[in-house]
Amino acid sequence: MAESNTYQVADWNGESGERWVANQARLDAMAALFGQAAIEAVAPGTGERVLDVGCGAGASSLALAARVGASGQVLGLDISEPLIGRARALASPDTPVHFQVADASSAELPEGAFDILFSRFGVMFFDDPTRAFAHMRRALRPGGRVAFVCWRGAAENDWVRLPMDAIKGIVPSIAPPDPEAPGPFSFGDRGRVARILMAAGFADIAIAPFDAPIPLGEGGTRDAAIDDAVKMALEVGPLSRALADQADDIRARASSAVRTAFSGYAGERSVMIDGAAWIVMARNPEN
Repeated sequence: MAESNTYQVADWNGESGERWVANQARLDAMAALFGQAAIEAVAPGTGERVLDVGCGAGASSLALAARVGASGQVLGLDISEPLIGRARALASPDTPVHFQVADASSAELPEGAFDILFSRFGVMFFDDPTRAFAHMRRALRPGGRVAFVCWRGAAENDWVRLPMDAIKGIVPSIAPPDPEAPGPFSFGDRGRVARILMAAGFADIAIAPFDAPIPLGEGGTRDAAIDDAVKMALEVGPLSRALADQADDIRARASSAVRTAFSGYAGERSVMIDGAAWIVMARNPEN
């Protein structure tokens, strides 16, 4: 694996990977509409071969496998051994999908072997995204398609903005990260995404906004759903990192403030929070 992605490899094989496995079903439910929109955009056909980058626990790979059928093939790659282990456990033996622990930015991939390069929120973490996409492009056949979904900016995504705004004045301010540093929102700038793909050799680049509600938390009652949404925010994402080293009383105050913020949003058995993403399409040139 590329040394430049060492931090991401360590993180996703450690605490982040373990948390995602523990919350796999709910996290996949949160991302489902976004992944489905990207699949519909690229329209996989029967018999096609798909490379699924950053496949996580395999939900997107399994959805792609259902589209390509028994005569097709899906290869799901992820740097996280815990998530790949979960993906393998969820896949039926007769599903045309193979999962591999690998860094797609440097893994040995057969040249021109795939019809589609796909990702559901898995391509925003490369230290050198242009180099990573140039490497992955070589695995696409001439004329092969690219489709991925990535988050827009954090300020446009209420599932991040709401809890982080709620803890202002309770937790010391954290300097905002470099917007182009590897992370969930590093592809928030549409112009940057286009420049990366162009520099990597792709053509016919199209980037369209896609907005959908995200079901955060779940419960049999409204209060239980809100409590679960707060618990989830405390366990996964920017809020969990912001509170990681805080004292119990600070965490309790922050939790109460986040609960108040979530209470203003719709949902009976979950809290419906606005999500904002890009659906990105491109093509590997014929020549």
